[in-house]
Amino acid sequence: MLGSEEPRSVLVTGGAGYIGAHVCRALASSGYRPISYDNLSHGHAWAVRWGPLETGDLLDGARLEAVMRQYRPQAVIHLAGLIAAGESVVDPVIYYRNNLTATLVLLETMRTCAIHRIVFSSSAGVYGEPDQIPIPEMHPQRPVNPYGASKGMVERILTDFGGAYGLKSLSLRYFNAVGASPDGDIGESHPKETHLVPLVLDVAAGLRPHIEIYGGDFPTNDGTCIRDYVHVCDLADAHILALKHLEREIRARAFNLGNEKGASVREVIDTAIKVTGRQISSRMRSRRPGDPAMLVADASLAKEVLGWRPAYSSLEQQIATAWDWHERYRSSDVRQTGRRSS
Repeated sequence: MLGSEEPRSVLVTGGAGYIGAHVCRALASSGYRPISYDNLSHGHAWAVRWGPLETGDLLDGARLEAVMRQYRPQAVIHLAGLIAAGESVVDPVIYYRNNLTATLVLLETMRTCAIHRIVFSSSAGVYGEPDQIPIPEMHPQRPVNPYGASKGMVERILTDFGGAYGLKSLSLRYFNAVGASPDGDIGESHPKETHLVPLVLDVAAGLRPHIEIYGGDFPTNDGTCIRDYVHVCDLADAHILALKHLEREIRARAFNLGNEKGASVREVIDTAIKVTGRQISSRMRSRRPGDPAMLVADASLAKEVLGWRPAYSSLEQQIATAWDWHERYRSSDVRQTGRRSS
């Protein structure tokens, strides 16, 4: 920044969450001022270190408008929402309320405050069971659960808002976020953990007796399902590139974010055993409804248009950063204080 010029503010919904905290850090490193807006139902106040935290719910339009008018952000990065696909099948109403209705409140408030750019946290869940691997952005959208459906609906709304109101938007379709900041500042810690890698590392640390594998009869090399794992810092970098691209882009657009290679559940467990040097027990369970056998991204469009280049592409790298975070922080008081135990 030149002289005493004020950093440009960006409102980050869900900025206290796992991906949100890494995005805020990347924003600050790129000369922006991240304003975290979070109800702290799943995020952590200790994870907000690179800008102010404003607590509030997206469904509270008055509170949201007050924050927007106070900080006058140039754009919004929308990460807030519920993410457990299985839970969305059991209780779809909370997913449509939190992922769809709350996003409408956000977009209406942006219009009121004359904010015209948004980067949206979407998901590979919009595709459902794929017809081809790797999956391109033009693949038909056939989500198999309310979580994926809610993400696809928001993408459609963004397209419609672009045509009607001039809203500029980019939707980033994450595959499986993994890892932690390499310096150990921030990492993945959910109140109710559902993600494979932190669950596997809990077993390695002796915090869980075993990891449950859902399905051993998929049409894959070892019978377990395959996913595309992408490091959270690489995801964060993509948001900065997307934000800058919105200064030029004039239409709604979506990009896949993945490493373009898959790893099976058993490969994740084996890699974690290698990284941690610990034994990791597993138990086989039946498949979960609507769980695709394989999800691997074609991320060539993000590389071509945004100039995105993942820096942590190996599964061993990804799990090593997650394990470092796990070892240094999980048993400390960081969840309450934001500080490492001595």
